[in-house]
Amino acid sequence: MSGEAEMWDRRFAEQPWPTEADPFLVELAQPLPAGRALDIASGPGRNSLWLADRGWQATAVDASQVALAQARQRAADLGVPVQTVQADVTTWRPDPAAYDLVVVANLHPGVSMLRQVLTNAAAALVPGGHLFVVGHDLVNLGRHGPPDAERLLSPDRLAAAIPDELQVERLERRTRPADDGSGGEPDVAVFAWAVKKSS
Repeated sequence: MSGEAEMWDRRFAEQPWPTEADPFLVELAQPLPAGRALDIASGPGRNSLWLADRGWQATAVDASQVALAQARQRAADLGVPVQTVQADVTTWRPDPAAYDLVVVANLHPGVSMLRQVLTNAAAALVPGGHLFVVGHDLVNLGRHGPPDAERLLSPDRLAAAIPDELQVERLERRTRPADDGSGGEPDVAVFAWAVKKSS
Protein backbone atom coordinates (compact mmCIF):
# COMPACT_ATOMS: atom_id res chain seq x y z
CA MET A 1 0.00 0.00 0.00
CA SER A 2 1.29 3.48 -0.80
CA GLY A 3 2.10 6.03 1.88
CA GLU A 4 -0.72 8.20 0.56
CA ALA A 5 -3.24 5.36 0.98
CA GLU A 6 -1.97 4.66 4.50
CA MET A 7 -2.34 8.34 5.40
CA TRP A 8 -5.95 8.35 4.18
CA ASP A 9 -6.66 5.07 5.99
CA ARG A 10 -5.56 6.75 9.22
CA ARG A 11 -7.64 9.86 8.56
CA PHE A 12 -10.79 7.93 7.73
CA ALA A 13 -10.30 5.65 10.76
CA GLU A 14 -9.62 8.46 13.22
CA GLN A 15 -12.30 11.03 12.42
CA PRO A 16 -15.91 11.00 11.27
CA TRP A 17 -16.35 12.01 7.66
CA PRO A 18 -19.28 13.90 6.14
CA THR A 19 -22.18 11.71 5.07
CA GLU A 20 -24.26 14.25 3.16
CA ALA A 21 -23.73 14.49 -0.59
CA ASP A 22 -22.04 17.58 -1.99
CA PRO A 23 -24.76 20.24 -2.25
CA PHE A 24 -23.73 21.29 -5.75
CA LEU A 25 -23.87 17.69 -6.98
CA VAL A 26 -27.36 17.37 -5.49
CA GLU A 27 -28.43 20.55 -7.28
CA LEU A 28 -27.05 19.51 -10.67
CA ALA A 29 -27.63 15.75 -10.73
CA GLN A 30 -31.11 15.71 -9.16
CA PRO A 31 -32.89 16.26 -12.53
CA LEU A 32 -30.96 13.51 -14.35
CA PRO A 33 -32.49 10.09 -14.96
CA ALA A 34 -30.71 7.35 -13.02
CA GLY A 35 -27.98 5.54 -14.92
CA ARG A 36 -24.43 4.36 -14.25
CA ALA A 37 -22.31 6.60 -12.02
CA LEU A 38 -18.62 6.57 -11.15
CA ASP A 39 -17.36 8.32 -8.00
CA ILE A 40 -13.59 8.90 -8.26
CA ALA A 41 -11.79 9.55 -4.94
CA SER A 42 -15.04 8.63 -3.23
CA GLY A 43 -13.83 8.44 0.35
CA PRO A 44 -16.55 6.77 2.44
CA GLY A 45 -19.03 7.24 -0.37
CA ARG A 46 -21.10 10.28 0.53
CA ASN A 47 -21.86 10.99 -3.15
CA SER A 48 -22.04 7.37 -4.31
CA LEU A 49 -24.56 6.52 -1.62
CA TRP A 50 -26.73 9.51 -2.45
CA LEU A 51 -26.78 8.45 -6.09
CA ALA A 52 -27.42 4.78 -5.27
CA ASP A 53 -30.31 5.78 -3.03
CA ARG A 54 -31.84 7.45 -6.09
CA GLY A 55 -31.56 4.40 -8.30
CA TRP A 56 -28.14 4.92 -9.86
CA GLN A 57 -25.74 2.00 -10.34
CA ALA A 58 -22.86 3.58 -8.43
CA THR A 59 -19.21 2.59 -8.32
CA ALA A 60 -16.96 4.16 -5.66
CA VAL A 61 -13.21 4.23 -6.30
CA ASP A 62 -10.66 5.22 -3.65
CA ALA A 63 -7.15 4.32 -2.53
CA SER A 64 -8.26 3.85 1.08
CA GLN A 65 -9.52 0.42 2.05
CA VAL A 66 -10.85 1.94 5.29
CA ALA A 67 -12.97 4.46 3.40
CA LEU A 68 -14.35 1.80 1.08
CA ALA A 69 -15.21 -0.48 4.01
CA GLN A 70 -17.10 2.44 5.55
CA ALA A 71 -18.92 2.99 2.24
CA ARG A 72 -19.92 -0.68 2.06
CA GLN A 73 -21.19 -0.60 5.65
CA ARG A 74 -23.26 2.51 5.03
CA ALA A 75 -24.61 1.02 1.81
CA ALA A 76 -25.67 -2.08 3.74
CA ASP A 77 -27.29 0.08 6.43
CA LEU A 78 -29.20 2.00 3.75
CA GLY A 79 -30.07 -1.13 1.80
CA VAL A 80 -28.59 0.17 -1.45
CA PRO A 81 -26.03 -1.51 -3.72
CA VAL A 82 -22.67 0.22 -4.25
CA GLN A 83 -19.72 -1.36 -6.00
CA THR A 84 -16.29 -0.45 -4.60
CA VAL A 85 -12.86 -0.49 -6.25
CA GLN A 86 -9.61 0.10 -4.36
CA ALA A 87 -7.15 1.89 -6.64
CA ASP A 88 -4.83 4.87 -6.95
CA VAL A 89 -7.23 7.22 -8.68
CA THR A 90 -4.41 9.21 -10.28
CA THR A 91 -3.38 6.21 -12.39
CA TRP A 92 -6.48 3.98 -12.46
CA ARG A 93 -8.37 3.89 -15.76
CA PRO A 94 -12.10 3.20 -15.77
CA ASP A 95 -13.88 1.28 -18.52
CA PRO A 96 -14.36 3.51 -21.59
CA ALA A 97 -17.78 4.90 -22.51
CA ALA A 98 -19.39 3.09 -19.58
CA TYR A 99 -20.89 5.81 -17.36
CA ASP A 100 -23.61 8.43 -17.55
CA LEU A 101 -22.12 10.47 -14.70
CA VAL A 102 -18.62 10.76 -13.28
CA VAL A 103 -18.03 12.57 -9.98
CA VAL A 104 -14.61 13.89 -8.92
CA ALA A 105 -15.12 15.59 -5.56
CA ASN A 106 -12.42 17.16 -3.41
CA LEU A 107 -9.48 15.52 -5.14
CA HIS A 108 -6.50 17.90 -5.12
CA PRO A 109 -3.47 16.30 -6.79
CA GLY A 110 -2.32 19.48 -8.55
CA VAL A 111 -3.49 20.82 -11.91
CA SER A 112 -1.45 18.59 -14.25
CA MET A 113 -2.42 15.39 -12.44
CA LEU A 114 -6.01 16.56 -12.14
CA ARG A 115 -6.09 17.02 -15.91
CA GLN A 116 -4.98 13.39 -16.31
CA VAL A 117 -7.70 12.21 -13.92
CA LEU A 118 -10.32 14.25 -15.79
CA THR A 119 -9.06 12.96 -19.14
CA ASN A 120 -9.62 9.42 -17.86
CA ALA A 121 -13.01 10.47 -16.49
CA ALA A 122 -14.04 11.94 -19.84
CA ALA A 123 -13.07 8.71 -21.59
CA ALA A 124 -15.33 6.83 -19.16
CA LEU A 125 -18.39 8.87 -20.13
CA VAL A 126 -20.92 7.96 -22.78
CA PRO A 127 -21.69 10.76 -25.26
CA GLY A 128 -24.07 13.09 -23.47
CA GLY A 129 -22.82 11.92 -20.07
CA HIS A 130 -21.97 14.45 -17.38
CA LEU A 131 -18.84 15.19 -15.37
CA PHE A 132 -19.07 16.89 -11.98
CA VAL A 133 -15.87 18.25 -10.42
CA VAL A 134 -15.64 20.18 -7.17
CA GLY A 135 -12.80 21.22 -4.90
CA HIS A 136 -11.53 23.78 -2.42
CA ASP A 137 -10.75 27.21 -3.84
CA LEU A 138 -7.36 28.88 -3.44
CA VAL A 139 -8.90 31.52 -1.16
CA ASN A 140 -9.30 28.76 1.47
CA LEU A 141 -5.53 28.42 1.92
CA GLY A 142 -4.87 27.77 5.61
CA ARG A 143 -8.58 27.18 6.39
CA HIS A 144 -10.01 24.35 4.26
CA GLY A 145 -8.46 21.79 1.95
CA PRO A 146 -4.80 21.04 1.26
CA PRO A 147 -2.22 23.18 3.07
CA ASP A 148 -0.24 23.95 -0.10
CA ALA A 149 -1.45 26.52 -2.63
CA GLU A 150 -0.36 24.48 -5.67
CA ARG A 151 -3.03 21.83 -5.05
CA LEU A 152 -5.96 24.16 -4.41
CA LEU A 153 -8.28 25.17 -7.24
CA SER A 154 -9.46 28.36 -8.87
CA PRO A 155 -11.90 28.74 -11.75
CA ASP A 156 -8.97 29.19 -14.16
CA ARG A 157 -7.11 26.14 -12.82
CA LEU A 158 -10.19 23.95 -13.05
CA ALA A 159 -11.02 25.20 -16.55
CA ALA A 160 -7.48 24.34 -17.65
CA ALA A 161 -7.84 20.77 -16.36
CA ILE A 162 -11.06 19.94 -18.22
CA PRO A 163 -10.38 18.10 -21.51
CA ASP A 164 -11.59 19.41 -24.85
CA GLU A 165 -14.08 16.60 -25.48
CA LEU A 166 -16.25 18.03 -22.72
CA GLN A 167 -18.53 21.05 -23.08
CA VAL A 168 -18.54 23.05 -19.84
CA GLU A 169 -22.08 24.05 -18.89
CA ARG A 170 -21.33 25.51 -15.45
CA LEU A 171 -18.06 26.67 -13.87
CA GLU A 172 -18.54 28.61 -10.67
CA ARG A 173 -16.98 29.66 -7.40
CA ARG A 174 -19.50 29.42 -4.55
CA THR A 175 -19.57 29.00 -0.80
CA ARG A 176 -20.82 25.83 0.86
CA PRO A 177 -21.14 24.94 4.56
CA ALA A 178 -17.98 23.67 6.23
CA ASP A 179 -18.19 19.88 6.15
CA ASP A 180 -15.65 19.07 8.86
CA GLY A 181 -18.28 19.07 11.60
CA SER A 182 -16.80 22.19 13.19
CA GLY A 183 -19.64 24.52 12.31
CA GLY A 184 -16.90 26.94 11.30
CA GLU A 185 -16.73 29.47 8.52
CA PRO A 186 -18.04 28.37 5.13
CA ASP A 187 -15.80 26.76 2.55
CA VAL A 188 -15.31 28.46 -0.81
CA ALA A 189 -15.55 25.83 -3.54
CA VAL A 190 -15.02 25.75 -7.28
CA PHE A 191 -17.19 23.37 -9.27
CA ALA A 192 -17.68 22.45 -12.91
CA TRP A 193 -20.51 20.65 -14.66
CA ALA A 194 -19.67 19.45 -18.14
CA VAL A 195 -21.19 17.19 -20.77
CA LYS A 196 -19.36 14.89 -23.16
CA LYS A 197 -19.76 16.01 -26.75
CA SER A 198 -21.17 13.63 -29.32
CA SER A 199 -18.44 12.34 -31.60
